[in-house]
Amino acid sequence: MMEARQLAQKVGAALFAGDRASKDFMRMELLSCEPGRAVMRMQVRQEMLNGHRICHGGFIFTLADSTFAFACNSRNVSTVASGASIEFLKPAHEGDVLTCEGVEQMLQGRHGVYDMKVTNQSGETVAMFRGKSAQIKGSVLPQGEAQ
Repeated sequence: MMEARQLAQKVGAALFAGDRASKDFMRMELLSCEPGRAVMRMQVRQEMLNGHRICHGGFIFTLADSTFAFACNSRNVSTVASGASIEFLKPAHEGDVLTCEGVEQMLQGRHGVYDMKVTNQSGETVAMFRGKSAQIKGSVLPQGEAQ
């Protein structure tokens, strides 16, 4: 049987390989995927700026939501978001490198609660995101690959 950390890494790699939105469109990087935890990074590009010349909140939300997805699927049980909220605390500007760390707060039965913290390259908190998850049928990796 594969160790939980190794399984999370394999699940993360498999999810990221097929994640066109995060990997290809948003150009995010998956830095780590562990049981109940994930870290992703994204640089704010010019096309991500809104009319105030700061990063559009939807892109920050997407970084947090993607990190949430990796954290809650890390045990190889297919899991989706059932709800999420975000607090924007500081603007992000063109060229900023945003890092999101997501940590499982609670997993009970089919439901979980996860907190994401988005920081900039100076370590300042840009946003806090809380996601609620629901497990669905299936797994990310076929059972034979998860052994």
